[in-house]
Amino acid sequence: MSPLRLFRAVAVTEAITWLGLLAGMLVKYVPEAPFEGEVGVQVFGPLHGIAFVAYCVATVAVAVDQRWSAGRTALGLVSAVPPLMTVWFDRHVERRDGLDLRWRLRSSEPRTLAERVVGFGVRRPGTGLAVGVAAVGLLTATALVVGPPVG
Repeated sequence: MSPLRLFRAVAVTEAITWLGLLAGMLVKYVPEAPFEGEVGVQVFGPLHGIAFVAYCVATVAVAVDQRWSAGRTALGLVSAVPPLMTVWFDRHVERRDGLDLRWRLRSSEPRTLAERVVGFGVRRPGTGLAVGVAAVGLLTATALVVGPPVG
């Protein structure tokens, strides 16, 4: 899977789960909604949380491989917060040649620790996928343990 296809898949998934969560919140919190209940939030809340973390992990991996600037990487990560912005960012960065059809680190020598880590996963796709899934699981579990911000 190319960086473009991976990034697009997680960006669209994150946006779809956002829509599902928003629909669930509408049903739960709007008294005039045709339905009522919490099942939408109970289903799409966790799905969106996982998709959000997966998008962030994929953004960092693609950013390292494609040598995005810190600003572009930060914009990519922040785009996960407003609904549907991940799809906009995906299109935005593709139009500016920031998403290639090949992994640079498959053939280039890594120069930094981050490039060595991402390059390891790129050169061993099965292992890279397993590490990515484990990272998403660990980060999601950590977020659940820490809980929401209190203010």
